[in-house]
Amino acid sequence: MNPPRRGTPDFLLLLLTFVLVCFGLAMVFSASSMTSAYYGDPWAFTKKQLIAVGIGTIGMLFCMNLHYTKLKKLVIPAFFFIVIALIFVIFTTKANGASSWYTLGKFGIQPTEFAKLIVILYLASLISNKDENFRNFKKGLLPALIVVGFVCFLIMLQPDLGSCMILFVCSAIVIMVGGSNLKHIFMLGTSLLTLGAIGVALYMLKGGSDGNNYRIDRITSFMDPFSDPQGAGHQVVQSLYAFGHGGLRGAGFGQGIQKLHYLPEAHNDFIFAIIGEELGFIGSSLFILIFIFFIWRGILIAVRSPDMFGMLAGVGIMVMFGFQAFVNIGGVTGTIPLTGVTLPFISAGGSSMMVSLISMGIILSISREQIRKEEPATKKRP
Repeated sequence: MNPPRRGTPDFLLLLLTFVLVCFGLAMVFSASSMTSAYYGDPWAFTKKQLIAVGIGTIGMLFCMNLHYTKLKKLVIPAFFFIVIALIFVIFTTKANGASSWYTLGKFGIQPTEFAKLIVILYLASLISNKDENFRNFKKGLLPALIVVGFVCFLIMLQPDLGSCMILFVCSAIVIMVGGSNLKHIFMLGTSLLTLGAIGVALYMLKGGSDGNNYRIDRITSFMDPFSDPQGAGHQVVQSLYAFGHGGLRGAGFGQGIQKLHYLPEAHNDFIFAIIGEELGFIGSSLFILIFIFFIWRGILIAVRSPDMFGMLAGVGIMVMFGFQAFVNIGGVTGTIPLTGVTLPFISAGGSSMMVSLISMGIILSISREQIRKEEPATKKRP
């Protein structure tokens, strides 16, 4: 007997992904054109991003056509592999004050980006396998906390506070949605907030190798970036200038001036500032609305999953996209302190783009197994 035929992937989510990727490529080209000129090719960063899009698309198509439940068998070996990668990356050469990349020729691989996805899938598998036992602290919640805490510890050794914070928040939401005992969550939350505050304080007080404490500088520049416009507050000040220059309608695509070496990392962490400058308040708002709709559509697909693993994996992935976008845009606009994370699908960054597209392949695979209204209620996920 032939197995039941799977449904088609969610067309609207696939279309939204395609729109975001194409928009990102266009903005990377515009934001990096001047920086790329130093390499003798105005398309230098765009070509690298296209390669990442190509590899990520292959991964997305593979995951989209693979039944997502088969990922459970791959989670354990993938988890051990990424832990090893996170350990050894600490001993690589520092770049921008952090040891976060493996250099492969002209390309860099950032294992932290892959770690976020793998930990989400690991937690989804762990919780779905334990079922009701997950409400037991020792048998359920404690193993999950050990896994998340260990990976966060490795990421902090790089150090990468932004990615650590994103992983922690995503993991916490997956654990709560997975049905953890609220009493345990409250008690642990209070303890972790206390320990986290102490840890962040120690992290912030630790100076860099050159004697300067750039972490404290980021906090002071957040409070008043114009107090040191040529130093700690330089990036935020130039970013705000970009939004001011863009105004309501924007200066026009490719007409921004902040990318002319006024704003560092214009094609990467600060690409939203270039969007604001060239497309204005209207264009920036439209982009945010499309991104919110993209997140909503993904979460809707996740909660309609016929099993716990699909629901938790889908929710975790979409929360990862949403929270990372919030952290990036918040830092660029001066709403929250800078943390140096990319804007999903938009910023230049091969690892981020590949992981984003592979993650969407998993969501689209889940969308092929949606619960149909005509099915009996007994077949629905409890």
